[in-house]
Amino acid sequence: MIPIFDGFAPLAERYDGFIVDLWGVMHDGARVFPAAIDCLERLRALDKRIVILSNAPRRVSAIQERNQQLGLSSELSHGVMSSGEDAWHHLAHRPDAWYRALGTRCYHLGPARDFNMREGLDYSFVDGLAEADFVLMTGTLGSEEAVGDYEDFLRAAAGHGLPMICANPDLEVIRDGKPEICAGAVAARYEEIGGQVRYHGKPHTGIYDACFSVLDGVPRARIAAIGDALRTDIAGANAVGIDGIFIMGGLQARDLDADDEGYATPQRLAAQCAAEGHSPAAALPVFRWSP
Repeated sequence: MIPIFDGFAPLAERYDGFIVDLWGVMHDGARVFPAAIDCLERLRALDKRIVILSNAPRRVSAIQERNQQLGLSSELSHGVMSSGEDAWHHLAHRPDAWYRALGTRCYHLGPARDFNMREGLDYSFVDGLAEADFVLMTGTLGSEEAVGDYEDFLRAAAGHGLPMICANPDLEVIRDGKPEICAGAVAARYEEIGGQVRYHGKPHTGIYDACFSVLDGVPRARIAAIGDALRTDIAGANAVGIDGIFIMGGLQARDLDADDEGYATPQRLAAQCAAEGHSPAAALPVFRWSP
């Protein structure tokens, strides 16, 4: 059975560095979780090193600005990294053959809040798929849309043979208590119909390089990733050889039949982890120091 703790205090001494998710751990998109802020403040007081890692399809500057608006001080961590930042750097620098093979005409599918992903890039952002060399997928255009709403778009893109860059592998997020699909859900459907997708963000291992640079000098055996999604946070931690701490009361609370406090039974937690094939080192109902 995966050990379940009431708070993070008993785990703190095991680690010197932490990679902490944002959505579902620190906030719900509309408000911050005071207990989570308290937990980071206590870890900072113990001289632990902390990096925030988000699958947000936006650059770090935009995430930091939003964090400040929500009440998450930049002093809570030693650095921030996002899937959007990773995608932007790949677009800007074309570090591998896949990116070097892209053309220069981009169709960007995403809401206006993601438009800072376009800044500083030497690409033409076009209005039609027929004009495009590839698709940059950062998110849906409305909060109540479903994957099926994009079926015609995806089939048209596939018909043109356009590769897709997905700047957020998440399938779903809970915003202020309501589920919303993410870019990853649309990209997964694109793959199903034969489209080619390049993902950035958790659980793909490349995103962790920037985190380890912030945590330079901390052995991986002393680093833990904290998140509320088995397929991204815990799978990513497993893939790079660090412990994953799973927050049960976040994104997957419904999957786990968690109660109102965020607790799932040990049996239900073990079954869900076995079904998804990703195993955390420990689990908490929510990210807090103590009950």
